[in-house]
Amino acid sequence: MGLLLTACTHGEPAPAKPATATAPDSRPTAQDLGLRVELEPKALELLKAMSTRLAAARTMKFTAVATYESPARTGQPLAYFTRSDVTVQRPNQLRVLTPADGAPSDFYYDGKTMTAFSPASKLVAVAPAPPTIDAMLKAAYDQAAIYFPFADLIVSDPYADIADGLKVAFVVGQSKVVGDTTTDVIAVANDTVQGQLWIGAKDRLPRLFRATFFHEPGNFRHVVVLSNWQIDVPVPPGTFTAAGTAGAVQIPFASPDAKPTQGSKP
Repeated sequence: MGLLLTACTHGEPAPAKPATATAPDSRPTAQDLGLRVELEPKALELLKAMSTRLAAARTMKFTAVATYESPARTGQPLAYFTRSDVTVQRPNQLRVLTPADGAPSDFYYDGKTMTAFSPASKLVAVAPAPPTIDAMLKAAYDQAAIYFPFADLIVSDPYADIADGLKVAFVVGQSKVVGDTTTDVIAVANDTVQGQLWIGAKDRLPRLFRATFFHEPGNFRHVVVLSNWQIDVPVPPGTFTAAGTAGAVQIPFASPDAKPTQGSKP
């Protein structure tokens, strides 16, 4: 169902793996769970309306607060949070500032390069980048395991990403609580995950996304709250240029668990 439903938040652990590396792959699928293909037209209409609103925006600013769960020593889940302040300018500029929780991190993309910067440790990684946001997001994930939980909302066609492989989509109802506004609530599922979205009834902007993975022990919740939306507002010059990196130690643009190559700096 796209990256939003199949990958984890940048800096967060992936869904739990089987207990042993040699265990057979017994993860349930939609077919195992008895799910039939049931796509309600109204639910798809709401997804398309959200996608159209996001795709048409030349600039976007919003805040994404992600919650993920991980088991404690008791076996019960603990909740962890990250906040990201996001600025997008289509077709090829992105800034993500993540001040908390955990070590602060900044990410910049100006259409030519992508820069990951750790202000606290003064480490910076820079790499050439493809000329579109869609291609850059894939490159950042492939090269350095960088992933953002709102990725499907900033690509050129959010509907195509979310609807890929969709097996179930239906309208849950409306909420007047989430986002301090009225939202249409829909549920969607593919072979591996169920998601629930709260979409503004008037502005068609997403306010909350919640996902649970069928194969993940504990059915831990992955939640993203989206707020402070600003659509088509002016973006000041220099927004997408990495700030504060003077004097930072440059490190390879690579996955955090990658083994250092000979001659590379620690």
